[in-house]
Amino acid sequence: MAGRVEGSKAVPANSATKPAVDSPVLEIRDLVKTYHMGEVEVHALKGINLTVERGEFVAIMGPSGSGKSTLMNIVGCLDRPTSGTYRLDGIDVSRLDRDSRAEIRNDKIGFVFQGFNLLARTRATENVELPLLYSNLGLSTLERARRARVALGKVGLSGREDHYPSQLSGGQQQRVAIARALVTEPAILLADEPTGNLDSRTSEEIIAIFQELNDAGKTIVLITHEPDIAAHAKRVVYVRDGLIWRDERIVQTRSHPGEIPEDGVEPAIAFPFTLDSTHEPASEEVAR
Repeated sequence: MAGRVEGSKAVPANSATKPAVDSPVLEIRDLVKTYHMGEVEVHALKGINLTVERGEFVAIMGPSGSGKSTLMNIVGCLDRPTSGTYRLDGIDVSRLDRDSRAEIRNDKIGFVFQGFNLLARTRATENVELPLLYSNLGLSTLERARRARVALGKVGLSGREDHYPSQLSGGQQQRVAIARALVTEPAILLADEPTGNLDSRTSEEIIAIFQELNDAGKTIVLITHEPDIAAHAKRVVYVRDGLIWRDERIVQTRSHPGEIPEDGVEPAIAFPFTLDSTHEPASEEVAR
């Protein structure tokens, strides 16, 4: 198969999706994103440096207008930076065109969204199969169905494979979405406010699934504005004014779905969190 041409450089076919097991999953250097709105320049990102190693569980926090969503769009290969570099699983995706980014996105990233984004008239297994239909794996119908059922089993939905979204609770729908994100065995799970539409108890159940997946070695980047959700990660990156303001490893809060505190009140959690004393802050930027 012939390689494709990007600008003046030919890229061998399928080279963009080869795994790079010795490199970080995410490696971002001097990332800048500037939007032009008429004659006004909006500097959304002002030189971000961030590395995420394999097997990490990172929460990215920040207020509205901080640049958090812009960073997520670039990490998710939905947008390109104005300058700087971004390597995903060892591949420099900073300057890839839209089609090449789509290929990388489907192969390397499993997305979990706040709104589930399930097809209403499609069974759970068929929703989970969708990324496989768009992949270059060339799987048979039976193999796609098998992989979808395995993924649903990983999130505790065995026995509900043939249910439609309307027959599932919000938490179960989000489990389907997580299974869909897992089915291609991506390098990273990128979860954007995955508990935003869920009550506190169901949120605990969903976060417990992410922790189990991370315990098994899956790399997870979670975008959230809720400190109590971020506290379930192992590292928190706080974005403010287009820069990484703080980046620190924390003592992870383990999720225990169904358990009720003795006084019946969930503890309040506020940033900054308690540092894990066995690690130094991972940021290359100094807290301001």
